[in-house]
Amino acid sequence: MMTCTFFGHADVPEKTELILRSTLEQLIQLQNVTRFYVGNQGNFDRMVRRVLSELSMQYPIRYYVVLPYFPKEKLSSNMDKTILPEELEKVPARFAIDHRNRWMLRQADIVVTYVTRPVGGAAKYKEIAQKQNKIIRELSAL
Repeated sequence: MMTCTFFGHADVPEKTELILRSTLEQLIQLQNVTRFYVGNQGNFDRMVRRVLSELSMQYPIRYYVVLPYFPKEKLSSNMDKTILPEELEKVPARFAIDHRNRWMLRQADIVVTYVTRPVGGAAKYKEIAQKQNKIIRELSAL
């Protein structure tokens, strides 16, 4: 069983969804990826969650939306798919996203990214993943 996480720019084009779906199906079928951790910020995360929700009806996978801190507002749906790792509960809010992203990287064997420029959070965590010798699937290159 392998685990995958995601990092991508917020301005991901909609056409990327087909590439994302194909990539995830390959990971599930060929590399036995069965667990996925995804964030809850930006369009890329929304796209990933939508695709994972659909794929979870076809394949025996589990995915979790990893929160950086306890939400101030009530969460809408799929509360059972939402987690807040214990170690993040006491992290100050301004550091919480960084700590959450590093937590997701520690769990992951594979990192799927959509990075088109060398700045921003997605590029930062892709670089960290590379330094940690994670398997990286870059969607913007496909």
